[in-house]
Amino acid sequence: MPPTPPPTPDPGEPRIRDRGDACPGALRLHSADDGRLARLRLPAGRLTSRQVEVLAAAAESLGDGRLSVTSRGNAELRGLADDCGAELAALLSGAGLLPSPAHERVRNIVASPAAGLDGLGAADVQLWARALDDLLCSAPWAAALSGRFLFVLDDGRGDVAGLGGDVTLVAEEGGTALLRVGSQCLRVRAADAPAAALAAARAFLTAAETAGTGAWRVRELPEGHHPDLGGLVGPGGPTGLGDPGHPGAGPVPVPPLPQAPPLAPGPLGVRALHVLAPLGRLTAAQLRALLPADEIRFTPWRGAVVVGADHDRLPGLAAHGLITRPDAPGVGVTACTGLPGCAKSLADVRADAARAPAGLLAFHYSGCERRCGHPHGVWAGAVATGADTYLVDGVPVPRTSLAEAVAAARAPSAHTTPTR
Repeated sequence: MPPTPPPTPDPGEPRIRDRGDACPGALRLHSADDGRLARLRLPAGRLTSRQVEVLAAAAESLGDGRLSVTSRGNAELRGLADDCGAELAALLSGAGLLPSPAHERVRNIVASPAAGLDGLGAADVQLWARALDDLLCSAPWAAALSGRFLFVLDDGRGDVAGLGGDVTLVAEEGGTALLRVGSQCLRVRAADAPAAALAAARAFLTAAETAGTGAWRVRELPEGHHPDLGGLVGPGGPTGLGDPGHPGAGPVPVPPLPQAPPLAPGPLGVRALHVLAPLGRLTAAQLRALLPADEIRFTPWRGAVVVGADHDRLPGLAAHGLITRPDAPGVGVTACTGLPGCAKSLADVRADAARAPAGLLAFHYSGCERRCGHPHGVWAGAVATGADTYLVDGVPVPRTSLAEAVAAARAPSAHTTPTR
């Protein structure tokens, strides 16, 4: 069977955005069938212990008692009342989770979650993420970026490089990094990588304004309109390219992106753990079970890295319902909101996803053909066509036969090409 492709515009037809980006945020709440939704950007997924406590309390007192981890390592609160916006904003601001209200929707930064913990990678890109976030929130013009614009910082291991960033940094040995923006690639000094990423984002905004199509992301720019990265090259640019001490720096041919599998649940380094949230949702009790910790890093695989945790805590986290083993049935299984939370969904896909059989390939359950929240890379999928019927990779399947069809679709021989 071929993999399930997400819907895409007609080939060769430039996308026209004739309205502003309505992506939800922590201050701009989205109305759903199960109440209001708040999406909180967490650069590199990072939370302090106090911030974890605040989010758990907010989920209990204002929402449905759960927190969702997104495919960018961000957090969502659901089931919020219509009039809770001011109270939620005060809670988040008091915890340091809203450093700039004007920029809160554009702080989309994914970084290798295990960077600095396991001895792998060419640089600690978690530090880059913090520096980039500071620069982003300090630049008034950056508030014009779309809430979907994405910075990806890979430490060289290839775990997040393929997540579809608009600006992607890949660390290299020797104190340099590759900066990728669409079909362009520059080599920059590692020390200047955050500033270079921000400058590339500004070049995108200039290109988008010139194109006049309202593009939200680099891939939406029409043919002939590319971010001009020329300002990054030269001693006066933010990368310091042209410095005699770095004679190899400058534009380079675009290499293949490094590719590595998602971070597996289990022990990580000397004193860290990675656990997955079942179907990407954590109860308030599960959130608190992650503590104590030096910090928590939500991952793009809808999990959490617990920094400063001994490995003998894994059985206790498993007892709280978290996924702690790479062979557990829930590994690689994702689902959209489905019924009753989403009016467009045709089925309670999360209930079916909770019964998914184990398999090697990622599998996504979708309540409609939009396939919201689908993973990157190679994946198989089921799309609801009614309350009791699905298409599993294009083949009609009744709910009574869904488990068998999903098991077959998750077999490693079922797919050989990636779905983006």
